[in-house]
Amino acid sequence: MSTRELYTRPPDEPVWQVPATGAARFGWEYDEGRERLLALYQKGKDKQWDGAKRIDWSLEVDPYDPLGTPDEVLTLYGTRHWAKLTERDKGELRRHYTAWNFSQFLHGEQGAMVCAARIVESVPDLDAKFYSATQAMDEARHAEVFGRFLHEKLGLLYPVNDHLKGLLGETLRDSRWDMPYLGMQVLIEGLALAAFGMIRDTTPEPLPKQVLTYVMQDEARHVAFGRLALRDYYRQLTDAELREREEFVIEGCRLMRDRLRGVEVLEDFGIGRKEAAELTERSDFLRLFRRLLFSRIVPCVKDIGLWGPRLRKAYLDMGVFELGDSSLDVLMSRDEEIAEELDRERFAAEERDRAAEVAETIAEGAAAEDTA
Repeated sequence: MSTRELYTRPPDEPVWQVPATGAARFGWEYDEGRERLLALYQKGKDKQWDGAKRIDWSLEVDPYDPLGTPDEVLTLYGTRHWAKLTERDKGELRRHYTAWNFSQFLHGEQGAMVCAARIVESVPDLDAKFYSATQAMDEARHAEVFGRFLHEKLGLLYPVNDHLKGLLGETLRDSRWDMPYLGMQVLIEGLALAAFGMIRDTTPEPLPKQVLTYVMQDEARHVAFGRLALRDYYRQLTDAELREREEFVIEGCRLMRDRLRGVEVLEDFGIGRKEAAELTERSDFLRLFRRLLFSRIVPCVKDIGLWGPRLRKAYLDMGVFELGDSSLDVLMSRDEEIAEELDRERFAAEERDRAAEVAETIAEGAAAEDTA
């Protein structure tokens, strides 16, 4: 079935065209490169995987409770609207919230793929071009698996959120080669990692857990790449140039904090935009999510050298300043370990199943010989 038939509302533009600016840069030094980036490039090659094979798509998903979401997490729980919902309505609400989240993941991954391609074109260093090429493949795979989950398991998609689209557009229109790194690797992927991790660590459902776990394993490399490249570059910038980038980060963080709320879902359930926004703002789950949202972004921003007075004040006002002392390396190592542990558990179970089948076949053969 065409994706167009699965959207809750048609996208504003069937093909969104973002005017490209900036120069394509070629470098002619092929023998030297930064050791850390080349090691990351090697890891990017070694860790490629096939979304059609590594993920067990035969697993069933209840479209009306795809993530095993408790009632208390839903925005309408405890409001005057909740008592009016039938059990079927509550299932549809879960389906729509999951479709909204995974649709934004899907659109964000397409944006990441385009940004990675832009980095290949515009970054001056060949070692960074090499790694970005592997990331473009990673992002294509992520868009593939999120799209497949939405098509096959939910049968429902939401268009890209206007504010996510705006941040993507600002990132891609900027002619400075470092801005796709900053907008995508730090802000948008930092947001995505927080959302992925929250669902991965709370859902009991095996299929979405597999999808998110394996995507996060790749994203850990991407964030490391952005940190290495930007940290080196930002050491060379003037105070004025650093302030420009800090302003971009502040506005991007505020935009994601205040606008990525899933209000569109409540609108689809007949609730006006103003009331939907008010109900969402009162959600305990949203407050928790907003704090987790910055758990990946703030320490990365500090690590790459964007930590001026205005940015520090903005994070103090948002109540997330202390997250700057968090260890990104610990978080990223955990993402890797969780994916590897999931592989071990799955493959061990498959080996046990195969051994049981072999034993059963041998037993059946022996019984047939005895009968003969």
